[in-house]
Amino acid sequence: MDLTKIDNPDFLKDMSINELETLSEDIRQFLIENLSRTGGHIAPNLGVVELTIALHKVFNSPKDKFLWDVGHQSYIHKILTGRADQFDTLRQYKGLCGFPKRNESEHDVWETGHSSTSLSGAMGMALARDIKGTDEYIVPIIGDGALTGGMALEALNHIGHEKTDMIVVLNDNEMSIAPNVGALHNMLGRLRSKQPYQKTKDDIESLLKKIPAVGDTLASAAERMKDSFKYLLVPGMFFEELGFTYYGPIDGHNYESLLEVLQYAKKTKGPVLLHVLTKKGKGYHPAEQDVRGTWHGTGPYKVESGDIIKPVDTAPSWSGLVSDTVLRLAKEDKSIVAITPAMPVGSKLEKFAKELPDRMYDVGIAEQHAVTMAAGMATQGMKPFVAIYSTFLQRAYDQVLHDVCRPNLNVFFGIDRAGLVGADGETHQGVYDIAFLRHIPNLVLMMPKDENEGQHMVNTALKYNDGPIAMRFPRGNGLGVPMDADLKQIPIGTWEVLKKGEDVAIITFGTTIPMALEAARQLEKEGLSVKVVNGRFIKPLDENMLHEMLSSGMNVLTVEEACLQGGFGSAVLEFAHENKYGNMIECMGIPDEFIEHGSVDKLLEEIDLTTSGIISRIHTMIPSKQKGRKQWEQKKSV
Repeated sequence: MDLTKIDNPDFLKDMSINELETLSEDIRQFLIENLSRTGGHIAPNLGVVELTIALHKVFNSPKDKFLWDVGHQSYIHKILTGRADQFDTLRQYKGLCGFPKRNESEHDVWETGHSSTSLSGAMGMALARDIKGTDEYIVPIIGDGALTGGMALEALNHIGHEKTDMIVVLNDNEMSIAPNVGALHNMLGRLRSKQPYQKTKDDIESLLKKIPAVGDTLASAAERMKDSFKYLLVPGMFFEELGFTYYGPIDGHNYESLLEVLQYAKKTKGPVLLHVLTKKGKGYHPAEQDVRGTWHGTGPYKVESGDIIKPVDTAPSWSGLVSDTVLRLAKEDKSIVAITPAMPVGSKLEKFAKELPDRMYDVGIAEQHAVTMAAGMATQGMKPFVAIYSTFLQRAYDQVLHDVCRPNLNVFFGIDRAGLVGADGETHQGVYDIAFLRHIPNLVLMMPKDENEGQHMVNTALKYNDGPIAMRFPRGNGLGVPMDADLKQIPIGTWEVLKKGEDVAIITFGTTIPMALEAARQLEKEGLSVKVVNGRFIKPLDENMLHEMLSSGMNVLTVEEACLQGGFGSAVLEFAHENKYGNMIECMGIPDEFIEHGSVDKLLEEIDLTTSGIISRIHTMIPSKQKGRKQWEQKKSV
């Protein structure tokens, strides 16, 4: 079938099971071939092909609402709603988004890139439906890993309490990004081993009713004993006790089972939970065999072998550098422990887990718990390292403020994926952490210029005993600089002059240092003397260096790959205002808008956070250097 000809899912209504199975094969082949060129979340989508087709066959989107938790498993949904012809642009600049997008299709009713939100969103939609008196079905699809998120459990509790009509599909593939952990995961494992509860119950009731004379009476008695009956059949009855009618486990790759139980669920009043078992990566051997999470989301790969196509790069990954340095220090200091909220693979903590398993804790998708647990450990003299992505740290803001910074506990946050991350887009761009951390008392916030300074910062953080400290670092690989054999401690709140200058100063840090240095070199040819400062400590600022620069009358340009509002530049402006300096201070960074998906270079170019952008801004700051500016403009026009 030519999938690019699909306009909407209506064509599924008249298809036979044999035709649906053929369609499933076509979709899998389409995904395997297309994602080999663009990259993307292949394993999650290969696992939900039949489930997605069955949902669209039984329900009527967009009247009926599908809420894809996390959203990275929505590719089949996008194909069935008329977007297959855009898959060659998947996750690329101005192309098809890798997550549901409300402005992309009327069928995308819920936007998400973080887990555990679909049930709360679904409850809101269901309550709105009931107030308006309409009759659409609300169908959130949530993974077993996402159920470890506290928000999902809060929503389950509320939905069950209100007895709200809703069909929750629990897509149980035993994996999130890495293998799932925790008691809930173990409980689902026990459920997987049981026969479908509702079918067994119905079969017994049917058998009892066939007994002459007393059958109906016995069936009624069995119904009155249903609580005991449930406990006999399904250990714990977790979902039923929360107020849900539980159906399952159901083979998520068997159309007869899926279609039958979905129709059954439509007729059931109150909240329903369909426990669907799927195989992550189904249909592509390398993805099916993956136990590490490598195939959760990939770059381009070779279809035949499954080999990931990686750029030639000898520099270490930032995640690997940080985790290896933490491990090096943990071998010397038994108080150091590592904590991650379901990201042991992305945070490169597998080596730590292998060598020091008793001091490595994967708490599942539970960022709030991870941070407060670290606080508890810190009260007992431990030195917790919390490996967490910038956008996931957003979910634990209150815990950072209330449980770590307020009591001034020694917790080290490794803030991974800080700055623009590219293809995952708005939900994953790590550009807000400076703004939501900088104002919190007691917290030290820093970012290294390269991996050598990075290893020294890790050492500094784990030797620091005066409260919480956080280090931002970007996605991807370092610069390939020489690495010192011995680790050093960097004095807290000190900056570094990378290039001396007289006319203007650029203060920047991390990923924007190379473009600042290049801009300074080009401006030097025009006769402009530009000072470049590595503002590696975002908080506290190097006040001595700032006084020195501003008291000399030097104008300042701050550059950051982070949001401008409340960011590093704002801190410098506040300092100048508080100390009554009148110098010209301008700031470059991420504007007040959400940055969509695309390559990092393309995104930086779009917002003019580039070498040429820095040069242009410097020219506006030093109007007296008109000759150099005109020469530069003439050269640029050529």
